[in-house]
Amino acid sequence: MNILVTGAAGFIGFHLSSKLLDRGFKVIGVDNVNDYYDISLKKARLALLDSKSNDNNWEFYKTSLESFDSLNNLFKTYKPDFVVNLAAQAGVRHSIERPNSYFQSNLVGFGNILECCRHNSVKHLIYASSSSVYGGNTQMPFSEKQSVDHPVSLYAASKRANELMAHSYSHLYDLPTTGLRFFTVYGPWGRPDMALFLFTKAILAQKTIKIFNQGKMIRDFTYIDDIIESLLRLVDKPPSRNNNFNTLAPVPDSSWAPYKIFNIGNSKPTPLMDYITALEKSLGQISKKEFLPMQPGDVQATSSDTSELENWINFKPNTSIDVGVQKFVEWYKKFY
Repeated sequence: MNILVTGAAGFIGFHLSSKLLDRGFKVIGVDNVNDYYDISLKKARLALLDSKSNDNNWEFYKTSLESFDSLNNLFKTYKPDFVVNLAAQAGVRHSIERPNSYFQSNLVGFGNILECCRHNSVKHLIYASSSSVYGGNTQMPFSEKQSVDHPVSLYAASKRANELMAHSYSHLYDLPTTGLRFFTVYGPWGRPDMALFLFTKAILAQKTIKIFNQGKMIRDFTYIDDIIESLLRLVDKPPSRNNNFNTLAPVPDSSWAPYKIFNIGNSKPTPLMDYITALEKSLGQISKKEFLPMQPGDVQATSSDTSELENWINFKPNTSIDVGVQKFVEWYKKFY
């Protein structure tokens, strides 16, 4: 089967493409390889995917989702059975500084993905949403049954918009879509703008790490291997219509259309300071700390209820913080 993966040079897209190649799938990778963070890391990921290629089972195209003609040509050429859309402009804080890139990539780009899937008989579209959609919610753990109509950043708003756009296409064109609300993904080959990467680099250089909200943060840190295992189990398990959907009392986690939303997290929220302690242990160094106020667009805590996903794919993320952080540190030291 042909699988098109957007954001293939990115953190999650790289890991997913690698596993799909290991399992014998034909993978068409798409990425614009932008300079949001270090391009050399993206190129190193792509080089590793190139090294796994055999019998033309890996094709990579450097293009943006905003380029409809380019994207549409790829769909018509390869006729993918499944699409996993992981390309997006990421970063809560960056969305405050450069909102236009989010309008283009996360809204226009995603609209182009939907149109290409609609016109090319794609069997299942999986796309990245985010735990950020829970915004101002404070009831923990976050559940797909909760309202997500109070975003606190443009990034979060763009991801919620993706969920609504997908629902309209599931309804209008019978396109099976699954949105995944990722919770703080970390691990080897991760994004340099994420806390673990920033902390590791600073500690090894004996520089001060910046800790926001005076360290009073809680996150549902989720290890990359658990994310990928979940994605692999989801690919050929598209949602079906809920024929018992009650339109008099509609719920946000189901639909009469072939549409699903899932949380995808570790379900073991960890205080940020415990996360830092695990990192210091793995590095064998104590960090210098600067405690700062909360940043705009950020939230104090995230925690995922993943029971819906666990029931759907019979898998629960289970990598502990100690194990996951240690694996990241081993990769970081080897790579850098």
